[in-house]
Amino acid sequence: MTRRAWAAAILVAWAGSLGWLAWRELFRTTSARLADAALSVPPGAVYYRLDIGGQQVGFASSTIDTAGSAIRVEDVLVLDVPALGVLHRTTAQSRATLSRALRLEDVQATFDGDVGRFSSHGMVLGDTALAIWLVAGGDSEFTRVPLSRPIVLPTLLPRRLAFGGELKPGKTYSVRVFDPLLLAMRDVGVTIAAESTLVVPDSADYDSTAMAWVPVHFDTVRAFRIEQLRDGVRGSAWIDAAGHIVRATSPVAFTMERSAFEIAYENFRRRDTARVARASAAPRVGDVVPTTAIAAGARLLPAATPELRVRLGGGDVRGLQLGAGRQRLAGDTLMVRREAAGELAARYTLPASDTSLGEYLEPEPLIQSDNPRIRAQARAIIGREREPARAAELLLHWVADHVAQTVATHLPSAVEVLARRRGDCNEHTVLYVALARAVGLPARAAAGLVLLDGRFYYHAWAEVYLGDWVTVDPTSGEFPADAAHLRFVIGGLARQVELARLIGRLTLEVL
Repeated sequence: MTRRAWAAAILVAWAGSLGWLAWRELFRTTSARLADAALSVPPGAVYYRLDIGGQQVGFASSTIDTAGSAIRVEDVLVLDVPALGVLHRTTAQSRATLSRALRLEDVQATFDGDVGRFSSHGMVLGDTALAIWLVAGGDSEFTRVPLSRPIVLPTLLPRRLAFGGELKPGKTYSVRVFDPLLLAMRDVGVTIAAESTLVVPDSADYDSTAMAWVPVHFDTVRAFRIEQLRDGVRGSAWIDAAGHIVRATSPVAFTMERSAFEIAYENFRRRDTARVARASAAPRVGDVVPTTAIAAGARLLPAATPELRVRLGGGDVRGLQLGAGRQRLAGDTLMVRREAAGELAARYTLPASDTSLGEYLEPEPLIQSDNPRIRAQARAIIGREREPARAAELLLHWVADHVAQTVATHLPSAVEVLARRRGDCNEHTVLYVALARAVGLPARAAAGLVLLDGRFYYHAWAEVYLGDWVTVDPTSGEFPADAAHLRFVIGGLARQVELARLIGRLTLEVL
């Protein structure tokens, strides 16, 4: 081989090697990119201040610890929401173990709030199933959730985007997320919207005049804005290249902003809680009271409001599920009309066989419609009735008559509610939905606000399919429910952790 031919061969080999390296970098799997990126994940903690309308209402933190072949992530949220002169505290904590490829291996979560106290432990079984153990007081329950693809925890989604090399403005992704507090799978649409730099407090000192910790040094952080669409609700967050949230907001929710530990935690711990609580003691007509009506001492009874018009202000509500079924949103005005008797006639008999309604007939972790006790009770209630509207009404009145209205103290599980026969609106709703699905009646949970004596309270109820979705309230025994029910969320149970997005800066004026 001549020297020129030899040089040409070397050049071809060199170009081929470069091509192979480029191809491997551009087309290697996401798992490979995640595995490489995860090797450089640094341990550490970041802290956040939670604000509503400029007033601090909470504290959050996220801590990463690396150990051998695993990465452990701990997230903590403490939220104090004042209502009727009392601070209602919600504490949520999750600990997740990930592989070095950032695949979820197990997760533990604890929740303590007005809707009850419970803990859960989930373990991924070979990427095909998630085994979940639920514990509330002396009660425990096991459930198994099949997985069609790897899942991500909500708090780990930003890291998944960062380590997967997916922070590219203009890109959109669909991610399957499992929420350990709501015990529900959700498909989240994510769009990388922009890139910028943000300034955050890096350290703090105590100001004896202001009697608070104040920032003394700031850090400039390169961040990417991500837009999320989950269950029809939009939110946005700025995350840095390491996958840490820098700032997050929702149209009608608290603002979460990274800060120094002393500003986020110490100022929250030292605040004048008595003054904050007193300021909420006498809510005005039209105010949103951030607790359930039952927790506030108001008993829910059947009402007769046929129509309601409410002007919404203080936030962008386009992401909420307001304009469907009996609700119409025109500009800033929400119009709700109670269903007429003629709209309650279904064109099918039980059990429903429409495959498009399949997800509303299947059991869920807290809605055990396949449980033998649930199925037996449902059959006993409806007897031989096969007309959907009549069966729906029979089930509704049974739940309203046999489940006492009390403040929640246990996990809102349909099986437990059936055994205990008491609970708040969430308990009434899960039991009703489970009984309905057990007899082949498509049903789903909904949540939002209910208007009582001129004030709005958080509330959960159900919807059943009778040719269209019809609102029913198993707590008050209303069939159909009156127009004082303003739906914000469809599907899944909205727990206390999510209350903030319903109150936030949102204002309502009855027209």
